[in-house]
Amino acid sequence: MDLRSELLKSIWYGFTALDLEKSGKVSKSQLKVLSHNLCTVLSIPHDPVALEEHFRDDDDGPVSSQGYMPYLNKYILDKVVEGSFNKENVDELCWTLTAKKNYQPDRSSSSVLPDRDAFRLWCLFNFLSEDKYPLVMVPDEVEYLLKKICMAMSIEFNCVELDDFFSQDSGQQSSITVWVFLEMMNSGKVTRAIDKSIITMAIEEVYREIVGDVLKEGYLWKKGQLRRNWKERWFTLRPSYLSYYTGEDRKDCQGNIVLDGNCCVEVLPDRDGKRCMFCLKTLSKTYEMSASDTKQRQEWTAAIQTAIRLHVEGKNSLHKDLKLKRREQREQREKRRQAKEEELQRLRALQEERERKLAELELLKEAQKQAQVLMEQDEQRRRQQHEQLQRTLEIQLREAEEARVSMQAEMALKEEEAEKQRKRIQELEEMQKRLEEALQQEIKARLDEEGFRYAQARLLAEEEEKMKALMALQEEQEEYILKTQREKQELKQEMEAKSQALDEAQRQLEEVRANRHRVDQDVVAAQRKLRQASTNVKHWNVQMNRLMRPIGPGEKRPSLGSSYQAFQMPTQRDPGLRLRRRSGSEDQSEESKENVDNRAGCDLEKRHSHASNGDMDIP
Repeated sequence: MDLRSELLKSIWYGFTALDLEKSGKVSKSQLKVLSHNLCTVLSIPHDPVALEEHFRDDDDGPVSSQGYMPYLNKYILDKVVEGSFNKENVDELCWTLTAKKNYQPDRSSSSVLPDRDAFRLWCLFNFLSEDKYPLVMVPDEVEYLLKKICMAMSIEFNCVELDDFFSQDSGQQSSITVWVFLEMMNSGKVTRAIDKSIITMAIEEVYREIVGDVLKEGYLWKKGQLRRNWKERWFTLRPSYLSYYTGEDRKDCQGNIVLDGNCCVEVLPDRDGKRCMFCLKTLSKTYEMSASDTKQRQEWTAAIQTAIRLHVEGKNSLHKDLKLKRREQREQREKRRQAKEEELQRLRALQEERERKLAELELLKEAQKQAQVLMEQDEQRRRQQHEQLQRTLEIQLREAEEARVSMQAEMALKEEEAEKQRKRIQELEEMQKRLEEALQQEIKARLDEEGFRYAQARLLAEEEEKMKALMALQEEQEEYILKTQREKQELKQEMEAKSQALDEAQRQLEEVRANRHRVDQDVVAAQRKLRQASTNVKHWNVQMNRLMRPIGPGEKRPSLGSSYQAFQMPTQRDPGLRLRRRSGSEDQSEESKENVDNRAGCDLEKRHSHASNGDMDIP
């Protein structure tokens, strides 16, 4: 049973719950709500227009289940991705819809199950029910489910009460519905004198085992992979993986061990103070675990091997496989029972055939005796009939002669009546001719009228064609006007964009011009400063040359103190120096500047040479 079949079972209950009149049809507005809720819980996008488009040609009112199935398969179930949603949410949605209408137990009774337990029993019923509609469960599956629940409560199941329940109603001997099953559970026949909390725990355990595909659950000691210490964990085994949690509330998952064909289970000897040890080997890791006793270890190893076997065989649920096997066994038992019944019927038919042939033989003997007697009686009866026939023929001859005379008289009367009829026929033929002439005239008038009508229709058709052409020209003109307006709008937008771009370019050009003007001013200022610096250098070169002139013979050496007092270094802040520099730069020519520079260079070289020889002239 695939995922689609499981979903259809729950959806079928939701659809029938919306059928308040039990007519097999549901209104489109209710189907819209149902479809939207299904898309929400199945985590797929919902298209609200798809339902209207799908049933656009079906406007006769409510929609049947057969009419809703193509939409359900195409727009909802085909988009479902396994693992992207929680199936329990789908079951809760459909249970909420169907329980309001069909599940109304007597709340005053102390044996009524809580709503959560009733929901889980409903899910278990759907899982174990037959794959045909309306959904029912056969007695063998009912017994299997009740045995599971009683085993979880650690009590013995009493089959007599179940047989009594099925024998009460002859219609329930072949199968029961989920509401009859819930009524039986609420009656307390199965759960008599048992606490409700125990019943709830048992139902939850069976629900997790069958619907949740939990093969086994319980506490085990597990050895860590890094710290190598032992910790007690709650393990949950499913066909594809083994999960372990910190506690049995299953809120804090510590890890998942993926099971595949490469996994294996081995029993380990006792060590590290642990007993009943076993290990689960995968391709990448080896997990060491310890059970509470040998029985638990055997059960865990067998359950893990079963999960690995299911993965290798490509099966994702143990109880689905067991359900199919039980169904095959029931079919085989039914076939054997039918074969035995057919064999018994064949033997009874042979016995009846033998008895019938013996009875026929006795009858034949008796019939032969009776036939002999009948033949004698027949012969005597034929003689009597022959004599009576002769007498009857004589009587009939006399009557025939009398009848011939009366017939002749009647023929004469008929001749007279026939002559009158011939005259009447002639009159009718003349009247028919006149009617045919009138009919021909009417036909001709109708043909003329038909010609006039045809001409009128042709003129109307020509007028309609011209009207269509005029309308086409008007539509074309309107399209051209709209197109021209759109082009005009686009051209206007383009002109505005270009105008903005031109304004931006002009603004940038003005900025570039202003920057260039500032740079030109900076260059002029730098050139002016350069000229001033060059003038200062040349002026100081002249002053240095004048001050460093050698003393000639006969000249009076001034005293060092007087010369030092007479010489003062000019500063750049002296206004007289700036005036002299400006006048010197304006009066001197370029050639005199070069000569002064050369002469000053020569003097400096001479002074340096004297200084290197130890002879330095003191001015």
